[in-house]
Amino acid sequence: MSNTETGAVPRARTPEGGPATSLVTDKGTTSIDDGVVAKIAGLAAREVSGVHAMGAGAARALGSIKGVVGGDTSVSQGVSVEVGERQAAVDMDLVAEYGTAIPDLAAAVRRNVIAAIERMCGLEVTEVNIRVDDVHLPGQERGKDRDTGDQRDAEQEPRVQ
Repeated sequence: MSNTETGAVPRARTPEGGPATSLVTDKGTTSIDDGVVAKIAGLAAREVSGVHAMGAGAARALGSIKGVVGGDTSVSQGVSVEVGERQAAVDMDLVAEYGTAIPDLAAAVRRNVIAAIERMCGLEVTEVNIRVDDVHLPGQERGKDRDTGDQRDAEQEPRVQ
């Protein structure tokens, strides 16, 4: 009984038999762009509790400006990938929520990113390098933003004299 008779999705294969970015089936090939892998990694990282934002300071500042003028912030912000024929390596910058254990957060992000890329792309993920760029403090949205120096609210917290 073939895969089409059972309704199962055929497993992708390459001439060598392993997963690759150019997935080869009897019906044709599928190529996966680096940007697709970066988006999957970015979304998978954001799913983990304790991740406040993605990207280094300058990238987050540009993303917030883009959001103010009506543009969408990129889901791959803070993520760079290197994709080979069968493997991918991921580097990411993120901001952790205050109080989150950073080693536990990094391990959870790493697990989620690897699982998502391997499941969706069929690539072996060789490494996920995580750089925690900042810690988000409760109430940090008010007042001055550290990265841009702009006032976010016209209303500022009262100062104690």
